[in-house]
Amino acid sequence: MNEARIAELLTPFLTDRSLRRGRETSAKAADVAVLGPDQVRSILIYVDLLLHWNARINLTAVRQPEEIVTRHFGESIFAARHLFPRAKRGADQASKSSTVAAHPHVIDIGSGAGFPGLPIKIWAPQVRLMLIESNQKKATFLREVIRSLRLTDAEVFAGRAGAFAGSKGAVVTFRAVEHFESILPVAAGLVGSPGRLALLVGEAQLGSLRKELPSLQWSEPAKLPLSVNRVLIIGTKEP
Repeated sequence: MNEARIAELLTPFLTDRSLRRGRETSAKAADVAVLGPDQVRSILIYVDLLLHWNARINLTAVRQPEEIVTRHFGESIFAARHLFPRAKRGADQASKSSTVAAHPHVIDIGSGAGFPGLPIKIWAPQVRLMLIESNQKKATFLREVIRSLRLTDAEVFAGRAGAFAGSKGAVVTFRAVEHFESILPVAAGLVGSPGRLALLVGEAQLGSLRKELPSLQWSEPAKLPLSVNRVLIIGTKEP
């Protein structure tokens, strides 16, 4: 796989739904987000690392490189666009822009192979990222990705989310975690005030999270491109 193919595979996650339906207009051209060349190169390096390590430890059940790009990176970048829309012109421009919010703290729970936390960092390099992963081998992999991509303000906490005693996040994320209902209050407890809890989940889980966390103001679920029943939903904690 090369950088051009990665950019092509991620196009559905960078283009608004109205454009994908074929109603392109010149006014809507600005609704297409762009990944900079450095960002695409980082994703390519990341994919290669993931494939190499996945042969030794079980990081993901997804084995095909193109499916890794769409299933893992695509969903994560989709979430990043919604959370940090002003970074949509790419890392090269965003890092130089005075309009980008200064260093919001992002906490990713149960990071596993690094999703969605590390792609969010690639998309919005200004964030301060904390990856929480209790599996020591996976935590070692995450540190290797951070080192290889030369990411700054990115750390790994090798423990359970309930044991994390660091500062709360402006954004807390997770996807595909075990014991979904039991992790919800832990995740909500790590959200600062104000702050947001961003979840990549199946539609069947929406009722549970609204029931378990009624105090959050929940957005309308955004359907994930190329998925039948997976969505992004964001809950906001008011001050």
